[in-house]
Amino acid sequence: MRVLVIEDEHTLQGQLVKALTAQGYAVDTADNGEDGHYMGETEPYDVVVLDLGLPVLDGLTVLKRWRAAGLATPVLILTARSSWQEKVDGIDAGADDYLAKPFRMEELLARVRALIRRASGHASSELICGPIRLDTRSSSVSVDGIPLSLTSHEYRLLAYLMHHQGKVVSRTELTEHLYAQDFDRDSNTIEVFIGRLRRKLGVDVIHTVRGLGYRMEMRGDTPQDPT
Repeated sequence: MRVLVIEDEHTLQGQLVKALTAQGYAVDTADNGEDGHYMGETEPYDVVVLDLGLPVLDGLTVLKRWRAAGLATPVLILTARSSWQEKVDGIDAGADDYLAKPFRMEELLARVRALIRRASGHASSELICGPIRLDTRSSSVSVDGIPLSLTSHEYRLLAYLMHHQGKVVSRTELTEHLYAQDFDRDSNTIEVFIGRLRRKLGVDVIHTVRGLGYRMEMRGDTPQDPT
């Protein structure tokens, strides 16, 4: 899962990156509205954390331009505590949620998780596929109640597939949501991670759809493509 943080206050930006990375997200950053607007339009993100008080191009303008262009990525705006009008303007411009500064990092992480869940049609913070349970709050995975140890890349890959259960996800899409912008991306490594996940899970839930990508679901849930 991939997050874009657009925040010009470098100390806060660093804190956000540290907290989001610790939760298993790939994180990109921008410290002005112009760069953030470009990144949001040209790169696929699962959620954007957008400060409204940005240099060069303010956050509200960035948000309005995204929505006018049809960009539906969930956006959490950060506002000044005393500015209720900013909250109203942000929501009217197309924001999905807002958080007033100063805030608790735990609350921001919870709101990010909720936005990602809602965007993929999930109501619970715990994602389940057969005996596999992924808790987005603790970034933990278990199979038949037994905790599973995964690397950060394996966890991101599994989380993305579980958020999109029943849907075919291409290798390109997985690559775009697995790595941050400055990472040397190679879609061929997805096959390696898929193989590792299959061995660690020990359950036949990640299916190859020839020529298209991968789909996660228990056999018998819906008709399957040949694997």
